[in-house]
Amino acid sequence: MESKYINRYYSFCKSLNNLEMSKSANPEADFVLAATVQNFNLTFDISWKVMKDILTKYMGISSFASGSPREVLQTAYSNNIISDDDWIKMLKCRNQLAHDYDGKYAMQVFEQIVNNYINLFEQFKEHCTKYYADGNIKDMDSFRT
Repeated sequence: MESKYINRYYSFCKSLNNLEMSKSANPEADFVLAATVQNFNLTFDISWKVMKDILTKYMGISSFASGSPREVLQTAYSNNIISDDDWIKMLKCRNQLAHDYDGKYAMQVFEQIVNNYINLFEQFKEHCTKYYADGNIKDMDSFRT
């Protein structure tokens, strides 16, 4: 059971590493925009699940009515796991991207993803180290392959 939480955290870190490649990429190049959107969605979805893991496993908070991303984000914010309510904006962005069939919205939010949202993910990752850097996790450099 313990490995489930650690594996999810590792998946978040790997997904964030992939997303960070978009910082130096040209959104007009082949597949960059689509890959950025896919990595953003994946990183976001895993991040709120890691938040939920922290809230339930490490903080003993299980009062989520449905455990929806919005509820988890609000609870994480009120418990100082995340320090910025821009996560709700990120949730809205992720939801709109799911219905962006022509890529116009993705092009509009590309800069926001690489300049703002990646930083929020990085801050969250830094906060996670107090829960996941206690000897139960191997060196992250070996995970970055």
